[in-house]
Amino acid sequence: MRQSFFALAALVLLLGACAQQTQTSTAPPRPTTTGPAAGSPVTASGKTRIALLLPLTGRAAPVGQSMQQAAEMALFDTGAKELALAAYDSGESADTAMEAYRKARTDGVALVLGPLFGQSAAALAPLVDQGGANVISFSNDESVARRGVWIMGIAAPPQVRRVVNYSVDNGIRRFAAFAPQTSYGEHMVRTLESQATARGARVVATELYDPNSLDLTAAARRLAGALQGDDGKLAVLVPVAPPRLSSALASLAAAGIDTKSIQLIGTGVWDIPGIGNESLLRGAWYAAPDPGTRADFERKFLATYGRPPNRLATLAYDAVALAGHLARLKQGGDFSAEAITNPNGWSGIDGIFRFLPDGKSERALAVIEVQAGRNYVVSPAPGHFAPRPTN
Repeated sequence: MRQSFFALAALVLLLGACAQQTQTSTAPPRPTTTGPAAGSPVTASGKTRIALLLPLTGRAAPVGQSMQQAAEMALFDTGAKELALAAYDSGESADTAMEAYRKARTDGVALVLGPLFGQSAAALAPLVDQGGANVISFSNDESVARRGVWIMGIAAPPQVRRVVNYSVDNGIRRFAAFAPQTSYGEHMVRTLESQATARGARVVATELYDPNSLDLTAAARRLAGALQGDDGKLAVLVPVAPPRLSSALASLAAAGIDTKSIQLIGTGVWDIPGIGNESLLRGAWYAAPDPGTRADFERKFLATYGRPPNRLATLAYDAVALAGHLARLKQGGDFSAEAITNPNGWSGIDGIFRFLPDGKSERALAVIEVQAGRNYVVSPAPGHFAPRPTN
């Protein structure tokens, strides 16, 4: 996984803006075009076309293939006979994703599920504005979310807020952070600071270390020094994924920060098999979907395909199940923004979720404690959402 658990490869910058054509006084003006004509979103047999944009080639191809298999499994499990699912290779770049979207639009599509990467999802926004189908992306990058391009991935900031709330509810009023000096790490620290303040707690120290450094000892010592002389229960946010997590924890311990006497907290980058093998992490808390809700899915996927699913496969499964619900709302389906953003939300393998008008998503998350044999849910995910505030 990437530095948040849903980015698996470096995003490629969107290149090449279309140059405007210059007209002369004698030449007739050229007609404005918005791309190829869109095909019918309904097949000859009356099924609704749904496009699945996934990286089926390149470094992330194994992830895309696992997600495609989960999507196909959802068709059978949910009995979504109204859907005709077609997969398109969105690759790893924004350009490839745009070409995949254009191809799907030419073929005819009522809804687009994917792509996986945030920058690819952002690149589709102008095409949606041209009258294209709405997009439910598998990205968890909240910065690319907007009406018409919803993100379905489990974003990291809500994970931080959830685990901070649980910590405060358990008497912790002091927080610190040890995070990489990256856009992700800085975002996690800002989220920690804002949520701690909102709950009447305080962040007493933060240390952003050089992500390229092989030795984190100096950074850990600076954090330890900043924590001296401040009493009370303390939680330290360490939003770091394996394999880098081992050196981060070892550096904190070497600097005199006893990971057994403080509360370590983290994000969904810890939500992977075998995380309890990190002995210094045992007893730590992180927020993620309840693993119990996906256990049956993982067993069935393994039995069907002979290997366990990629952690992101549940997103594709839930997206296809959602498309089936939308297809049954009325004759011909309802894939509008209003239908997608139903305030009651939807239920999936990863628990309940709903899409917000601004393109972000909201999920009910559990708080999970890391242990050697298996992790334990110490605070279950809520079973329903609070009503949305009205303006």
